[in-house]
Amino acid sequence: MRLGVCTDTRRQHVSIEIAIHKTHRPLTGGNEKVSVQGRTVGECLDALVARYPEMKAVLFDEKGRLKNTIEIYVNLESAYPEELKKPVKAGDKIHIALMLAGG
Repeated sequence: MRLGVCTDTRRQHVSIEIAIHKTHRPLTGGNEKVSVQGRTVGECLDALVARYPEMKAVLFDEKGRLKNTIEIYVNLESAYPEELKKPVKAGDKIHIALMLAGG
């Protein structure tokens, strides 16, 4: 089990839309948005990776944690800290942002 997965089975999975950052769209067949099912941000990202396995390497490190270059927003508000555990509800939108660094 990955860190962000909710084990509470009382809540049902809901449909969530994930907005894909432009640089990651080639990994999702060019899709700007992907609909997934989940109860937490972590479950939704797991569903995204299940559909588009190449997304795993850009989102997660080798320990299954969100990479520090990835910022997650739910309904345009930062999900930090503990992004993967953040609960989501029907109609929520997750945005994957890429933090750039350099000089």
